Amino acid sequence: MSGSKPRLTTSAMIASLAAEGQRTKPAPFGHALAALAEARRDIVGLTADLSKYTDLHIFAQAHPDRFYQMGMAEQLLMASAAGFAKEGFVPFATTYAVFAARRAYDFICLAIAEENLDVKICCALPGLTSGYGPSHQATEDLAIFRGTPNLTIVDPCDALDVEQAVPAIAAHQGPVYMRLLRGQVPLVLDEYDYRFELGRAKLLRDGTDVLVISSGIMTMRALEVAEHLRADRIGVAVLHAPTIKPLDEQAILDQAARPGRLVVVAENHTVIGGLGEAVAALLLRARVTPPFRQIGLPDAFLDAGALPTLHDRYGISTQAMVAQIKSWL
Repeated sequence: MSGSKPRLTTSAMIASLAAEGQRTKPAPFGHALAALAEARRDIVGLTADLSKYTDLHIFAQAHPDRFYQMGMAEQLLMASAAGFAKEGFVPFATTYAVFAARRAYDFICLAIAEENLDVKICCALPGLTSGYGPSHQATEDLAIFRGTPNLTIVDPCDALDVEQAVPAIAAHQGPVYMRLLRGQVPLVLDEYDYRFELGRAKLLRDGTDVLVISSGIMTMRALEVAEHLRADRIGVAVLHAPTIKPLDEQAILDQAARPGRLVVVAENHTVIGGLGEAVAALLLRARVTPPFRQIGLPDAFLDAGALPTLHDRYGISTQAMVAQIKSWL
């Protein structure tokens, strides 16, 4: 590798989250939903002009009679999904996370959550997974949705997590908001004897110096950080919490109560109102008070640009996390 970094092109704004040479799987959500719908005739898929960009086109090709293209009308999308649920179907509604959280929130709240309907809202481009600036960066979606009664919230890490979450959220009675990884999705959790269980956090690796509690793509990063820090004889445990609401409080308390470890919550979301603050409040209520830090996005509208550059700038790249944790230790 030469000293200078390769010049990033515009395509890096929507680049794969996979590192060079990392294993990936194509469209895990679309394939998992299409397979599940073979066995479950009650499943329908709806989108707001974004089937290709949420991988719902895979479902549409397999089950064209159960696919509904609603056009650029996210409020209509959510209201229609509510109608399907009232008629006994299990609708999977897809769009970008920003459009669900900001543009259609009232419809999700009153038409779906208040009625406790069986709607699964699966949204691409969560957090900082797009370089197209604040209009497409859902940096505050968890903060918005955590306050919604009846709503289960899921933030999967990789292709395996997405594949296993799809039948799990379909089996769950009630509304679900799932952050969606699309396209060529990294595959990492199969090396950790992992199985997704709704409402459960999983300890992926143990360590004596640092406990990282993470969700979504930050679990992938946390595992990479643990490998980097092992070379410096720093032991990093990683607790993956793919269900943001309800939190697996017991698993978090059991791990955080172990003495002598720095507890770090890492999330692809603003540090306001997400997993970090949920864990902090839990620890305080339980009188478990380890040294505590957050890795997350700042309370700001973020820049547009190439994703690798932005992840470095805002502290959620592997190298940025390594440097931050070392400074805290």
